[in-house]
Amino acid sequence: MTVPDAAAPQATRYVDWQFAKTTGTRLVPAGPKVTVAEAAEVVASVRAAAHRAQQPVAETARLHAPGDAPGPVVVDRRTWISLNADSMSALMDPVFGKLVDSQKAAPNQTMQAIGGKVTGGEAGALLAFMSSKVLGQYDLAPGGTPQLMLVAPNLVQVERELGVDPADFRLWVCMHEETHRVQFTAVPWLRDHMVDRVRTLATDLVPDPESLQETLSRLGKQLPDALKSGGAGLTDLIASPEQRAKLAEVTAVMSLLEGHADVVMDEVGPQIIPSVAQIRSRFNERRKGVGAFDRVLRRLLGLEAKMRQYRDGAVFVREVTEAVGTDGFNRVWESPETLPLPAEIATPSTWVARVHG
Repeated sequence: MTVPDAAAPQATRYVDWQFAKTTGTRLVPAGPKVTVAEAAEVVASVRAAAHRAQQPVAETARLHAPGDAPGPVVVDRRTWISLNADSMSALMDPVFGKLVDSQKAAPNQTMQAIGGKVTGGEAGALLAFMSSKVLGQYDLAPGGTPQLMLVAPNLVQVERELGVDPADFRLWVCMHEETHRVQFTAVPWLRDHMVDRVRTLATDLVPDPESLQETLSRLGKQLPDALKSGGAGLTDLIASPEQRAKLAEVTAVMSLLEGHADVVMDEVGPQIIPSVAQIRSRFNERRKGVGAFDRVLRRLLGLEAKMRQYRDGAVFVREVTEAVGTDGFNRVWESPETLPLPAEIATPSTWVARVHG
C-alpha cells in the first residue's frame, strides 16, 4: 500500500494515475492459456520456489534479510500494473508538485484535466507493454511497503517459449529476484538512497512547461539518427551533459544490483537446479532473438540498457570478488560512498583500489 503524497492533487495536472491504471488494464496483452487448476498450481509453485530461494541466496551473498521483511507475492499482469502505477505516483508526484509550484502562471483547469488524462493514458500504455515483459520485480514502493513481486503469467509464457523445465526455471528466476529482496532489506539505507537519487534525477529531467518546447525540439532533431544508429534511449536524447552524468551514476548502481543478482543466481543454480545450464543458454539466446520493431522499442524505453546492466554489473561483481573475496566485495554495501562510480563499473580494479587501498 502506498501513502499518498500531499502534492498528489497538484501532480494530477501532469499524470492522472487512476486513468493510467484503467488504460493499462484495458490494453494489457492476454497471458498464456491455463485452466483454473493450472493457474492455482503455478501460483503455489512460484510461492514455493520463492521460499526455497531464500536460504541459498542469503548464504551465497552473505546478506540476510531481517525476519520482519515482507515476503514475495505472486501477481498477475493487471495487479502488476496497479501496484506499479501506485509506486510511480508515489515516486513522481513530489517531482511534479515542484514543477507545478514553479510555474509562472496557473494553467487553465480544463487543460489541466486533459493533460493529466493524456499523460495518464501514455503511462498506462507503457505499463501495459511492460506488464508482459517483467518476470519479477522488487518494488521499492516509496512511502509504502516494499515487496518482491513475481509475475506468474510471464513466467509461464517464457518457460513455454524456451521449452525448459518449469520448476527449474521458476526457481532460477526466484534466485535473481530474491537477491534484490536481500539487497534492499539487508542494507537499510539503500532503498531511501535510490528513491532520493531517482527523484533528484527526475526533477532535472522532467521538463517544465517553459522548457518543454525546447526539449521536444531537441528530441525531434535527434530521434531519427538515434533510430538509425540504435545508440540511445529517450532519456539520453533529452538529457544535457550534466544530466547524463547524474544518470550514469544511477545506472552504475543499477548495474551493480542487476549484476550481483545475476552472479548470485548463477552461483547458486548448479547446486540445486539440474537444468540451469540449459536455462541460461536459452534465456540468453531469447534476449537476442527479438524482432526489429521490438528492438527499437526496447532501445527507446531503455530496456537494451537494462541488458547491458546485467552484463557489465556481473563482470564488476566477479572481478571484485576474485580480487578481494565475497566479504571484500560486500564492502560495497557499507554506505553510499562505497557504491561504484560509473568508471569503476567498467574498471573494477579502480573500485578495489579506492575502497580497499
